[in-house]
Parts: sequence; C-alpha cells; structure tokens
Amino acid sequence: MRLIRLLALCTLPVASISAQGICRPDEDDNEAKLLAYFTAPIAFSPGGNVTALGTGRFRLGFEATYVPEPSAEISRSERCYANKTEDTQLSPVFPRPRIAVGLGGGWALEASYLPPVTVADATPNLGSIAISRLTNIGSAGLLLRAHATFGKVEGAITCPEDALQTSDVTRPCYGNQKSEDTYKPNMFGGEAAITFSNSARFTGYAGAGYTSLRPRFQVGFQDARPGVRYDDTRIIVDLNRISLFGGGVWQVAPKIGLLAELYSVPEDLTTFRVGANLGWR
Repeated sequence: MRLIRLLALCTLPVASISAQGICRPDEDDNEAKLLAYFTAPIAFSPGGNVTALGTGRFRLGFEATYVPEPSAEISRSERCYANKTEDTQLSPVFPRPRIAVGLGGGWALEASYLPPVTVADATPNLGSIAISRLTNIGSAGLLLRAHATFGKVEGAITCPEDALQTSDVTRPCYGNQKSEDTYKPNMFGGEAAITFSNSARFTGYAGAGYTSLRPRFQVGFQDARPGVRYDDTRIIVDLNRISLFGGGVWQVAPKIGLLAELYSVPEDLTTFRVGANLGWR
C-alpha cells in the first residue's frame, strides 16, 4: 500500500503551478537530479535471479528495496517551480513481486507488474521486463541482461486534497480541486555480471550496468487565482546512468532461496534489496 504513496510523492518537487507547456530541466538542475534519484530504487536489477532455470521452470520472487531520503540540497526546486524546499517524507521501502521463466540454453525471461489499484489517491499501472542469458564456466558464470520499466502513475500527485489552500495566493496548491497528474518513470538498459559459487547452497554475483532514464511528468491542476490558466505543464528529463551491483542467494531449501543485493548509482544513491524466491515447474 505504501508503494503507491512513494511513487506519488517522489514527483512533488518538480511540479509547476505557473509555467505552461513543457519544462526541460538541465541534468544539473535539482528537478532532474531528484527524478533520477527516485528511479534508482525501482530499477529492475537482477534481484537474485542469477542461477540457471531449466526450460519451462518458474521462479516466483518478492523483494523490498530501501529508499533513503534525498538530501535537502536536491529537494529544493529551481527551474520548473518556485525556489522552495518540498517535504519528501517518502516510504522507506519499495516492495516488488517478480516472476522468471526458463527458456532453455541459459536464457530466462523476467517480469513484474503493479496493477491499477487506487491507493492513497494514486493509481499505478507499472510493469518491468527483462531477458537474460547465463553462461556457466565451472563454478563461475557470465550473466548478460537487458531490462526495461514502463507504465504510469495517475492521481493527485502535485496537489492532493490535504495540500490545497485558499489563504495565500503566493503559496502552491491555491485552489479547492485536487490535481489530476500523470507520472511515467520510463527506463531501459543493459547489465553484465560475474556469478560465482563455492557450494550448492550459495551463489554470489557482482556486475555493472548502463541505463537510459526517460521519466515524464504531466501536471494537471486548476489554480483558483483569477485569470490563471489550467496548469498542464509537462516535465521532460533524459538522463543516462551507470550502476554497480552485487549480491548473493542462499538456498535454504531445494526450492526456496533468500537474497540480498547492494545496488548503487554513483551519481544518485546507494541502496539495498532483500527478498526471497520460490522455484517450481
């Protein structure tokens, strides 16, 4: 339930109440940095899917990613909004289910989906997909992987009901109708990792990746000030990021594994994921 609140709140600092049309912050602007910051925790990394799956075999997993709070510096908007600091009290955890299926020859297909169920005044419809190939060489292996995350979150993101006010025309969310906004955290990229195992119960991995970020945000708010037009500002950010990651899977039972992963985007943040998976045919 808190997942939807995370996706909704992470875009609050980039909304504009005065500009119309399209806002394209530079990569050094705080708005761009903040959008990049919050895409890192939802990047579709290996998440422990680093062991071979036979043809037609499935692996169901669930993971939780820690979401650290951004610094006060990048929380201050500067280009698409008034120069002010926003309250980014986000959920500290991003949960995600996933499924993987073996295609044969070391190939596997992975997917994750969050259905359009409205929670906390926001409706997600988000999916992630990846295809990978694992080549084993003795106790080591090479994992090559391509991934993408797409979809949207709709709802009162910039000006929810509890942020509306009609007492000060100079403050944000001056009006009595909550906003109708859309956030699209688009990203796609590729990764390579080395896997290693010193027993039948533990597999570790370490690697690096390159991701293109294409987040898009559409404001939808009717300001109550006389003569102010409906704010339908679009915020467009195009960025590229390098990631580093490493982790391991401990097989506590023949079909049950526990996983932990450290995931870092040096320009933005370092976080970690923990979870479990269940294999079956």
